[in-house]
Amino acid sequence: MGEGSPTEVYFYHLETRSLDDVLPTLLELSLKRGWRAAVQAASEERVAALDTLLWTYREESFLPHGTARDGRASSHPIYLTAGDDNPNEAHVRFLVDGAMLADASPYARVAYVFDGRDQGAVAQAREVWRATKAEGLAASYWQQDADGRWQKKA
Repeated sequence: MGEGSPTEVYFYHLETRSLDDVLPTLLELSLKRGWRAAVQAASEERVAALDTLLWTYREESFLPHGTARDGRASSHPIYLTAGDDNPNEAHVRFLVDGAMLADASPYARVAYVFDGRDQGAVAQAREVWRATKAEGLAASYWQQDADGRWQKKA
């Protein structure tokens, strides 16, 4: 996917805002880059909640997306799933709620989004960081500042 370049792995550490506040913006930025996106959650119930969120997060707009339940998965610019499938040939994959991905290589970027107030999520992110570095993938760590803007920390 990355034309021979290694997958970039971003770690987004949520501190001042929730996933529901942040994810739509990250997806909008991905679409602006011309990327298709996949969002992998830990359960089908969470996929359903994210599906509702992307339709309603802003009164004047929505993010075009779909799930396996909607059919025509390959036609959706954003695909929501609880599995490791990639039927829309996404360029970027967002992993939320502790979802894990076995193989990052099909993507230009993989983004682990984790809640800094959840010690289990922080510990899991640290493990994934170490494994990512050990694989030789380009990793960067992003943390929210007091205003909720992302600052690259590592």
